Amino acid sequence: MPSTITAGERRLSPIIRATAITLTLCWSPFGWSATLPADLKWESNNQDPLYADPAAKRGGTFRTFMTSFPLTLRKYGPDSNGGFAGYVRETNLPLLSTHPVTGNPMPMLANEWAFGADNKTLYFRINPKAHWSDGQPVTANDWLFTLKMMRSKEINDPWYNNYYSTQIADITKFDDHTLAITSGTEKSRQDLLESLPISPEPSHAIKLTSNWVKEYNWKVLPVTGPYQIDQVKKGKSVTFKRIENWWGDDERYFQYRFNPAQIEIKVLRDLNIAWQHFLHGDLDSFPLVMPNWWHDKTNTAEFEKGYIGRTWFYNQTPQSPMGLYLNTADPQLNNLDVRLGVQHALNLDKMLTTLLRGDYQRLNSYGSGQGEFTNSEIKARPFDPKLAREYFAKAGFNKVGPQGILQNDKGQSLTLAITYTTAEHAQRLTLLREEAKKAGLNLELNLMDASAGFKSMLEKKHQSAWMAWAGSRYPAYWEFFHKVNANKPQTNNIMNIDDDAITALVEQYDKEFDFAKKAALSRQIQQRLYELASFVPAYQVPYTREGAWRWIKLPKVPATPKSEQLYWPLGGDNSGYSYGGLLWIDEELKTETRAAIKSGKTFPAEPIIDTTYRQP
Repeated sequence: MPSTITAGERRLSPIIRATAITLTLCWSPFGWSATLPADLKWESNNQDPLYADPAAKRGGTFRTFMTSFPLTLRKYGPDSNGGFAGYVRETNLPLLSTHPVTGNPMPMLANEWAFGADNKTLYFRINPKAHWSDGQPVTANDWLFTLKMMRSKEINDPWYNNYYSTQIADITKFDDHTLAITSGTEKSRQDLLESLPISPEPSHAIKLTSNWVKEYNWKVLPVTGPYQIDQVKKGKSVTFKRIENWWGDDERYFQYRFNPAQIEIKVLRDLNIAWQHFLHGDLDSFPLVMPNWWHDKTNTAEFEKGYIGRTWFYNQTPQSPMGLYLNTADPQLNNLDVRLGVQHALNLDKMLTTLLRGDYQRLNSYGSGQGEFTNSEIKARPFDPKLAREYFAKAGFNKVGPQGILQNDKGQSLTLAITYTTAEHAQRLTLLREEAKKAGLNLELNLMDASAGFKSMLEKKHQSAWMAWAGSRYPAYWEFFHKVNANKPQTNNIMNIDDDAITALVEQYDKEFDFAKKAALSRQIQQRLYELASFVPAYQVPYTREGAWRWIKLPKVPATPKSEQLYWPLGGDNSGYSYGGLLWIDEELKTETRAAIKSGKTFPAEPIIDTTYRQP
């Protein structure tokens, strides 16, 4: 789900929910095959517009970076939920995705689908062209195996074990290319399309053993997508190669996409060092969302002479819940008054107007941009040192100690440790630390490597975490707020919320069929989270900004309204939308640019500001 941790999150895209169905059965090698209902109305989608560029060229190596080396190549089990998981999970396609311009269902591994009369079941016809990268056909058996695998103790992943056991009861095979997945409760068609078209695992290539976690830690498995891991240089880089004669090349929505022959991801642990690699031409693109990078860092000859371009692209993506996550199991933070005091002790507005130059907007609740699912009545608690001190006093911190930090009767200082994984955020948190002293609160800032830091959060070893989960089209709450995921390692309930009220709402939310009622429950969940005061909302960014060398090309409209990144080389399906893979490498422009650098020739250097999808 992840810089803030937004890639590699444990939210499944699409998320899966299902239960048992009763059908006439017959034997197959993988279990039971069933009789397909005769009254199904099969649907497809071959008429939505293409959004890739027919001028795109195949070939070349796209060079990017990550700030830490992955602890595993597995998608499941211990340590599998770090930032690199965003790459690994997108090497396998789901049954369906969502068109990033129209919002319609979009064929991926399935080219047809049908809704069951029970408002629970989705039927799929697998594209007979679909093959694994080792040449084996994709069949319904792969989904049957996936269900078995996700429930197995061998993968050592309580989150997936629980999810596939409580939310899925069956996947039904009708023949090699037809299957059904059934939700545990009635849902709207929109919700079924969001939750059921899951990705498969290669049944022929995985053997579940008691030592599975270790055996498969660095094993490269067959994939259904256009890229597969090719080279792993421990601690240094991971390189993906494009599959030769990939089965999807001629499919409508894959045309002109996934163009580089290789994707090389280098490990560069410091953003400033990575920036130097970029300016030297050793990386092809670089994120520029952070204001000082866009406004200041780009004042270099490479940008001013037009060798590197930059693009500010307004999108329409759901906003990540970026902020401070308070671990309510902590002996100090289990006191509501302490949490309320923290809410009023953080001067986020000053951070936004000064360090962030007004480029970002204050986030008021747990994410935004999800329509009626967002509780727009909630407003973030303002910075108010006097009110913060009143709350802290109620919690027993009513004495002023050294450096103005509050203490309780036991002499314990009011200190909050913040774990964060992006060095570039140090200045922001330092500002918050200095301002928090006005409220008598000491902030202890703990910068960690991205992989180690996220592991610490999942294992609930943090007191608080400065981070963000990736946004999704509709909120997913069970993994984050349900009490069954509290006080357990390797779950996403990093606030350790163990609250009966929010748990009951989450259970109703997951079962609700009516979309309007589901949205109302979402607003209630966000209201209850506000009351618990365990999440301090920070900011939202309704755009992406990136720089790239002039040989890295994008379509005329550089991205889709749902594009989270401009230069994401894979599909983007973790987001629920297939927006990625639009870039290509122009080798002639690369040669021209290299020659221009030597000769002193320059090119136009105006940034592109694309407002095609900007919202009022």
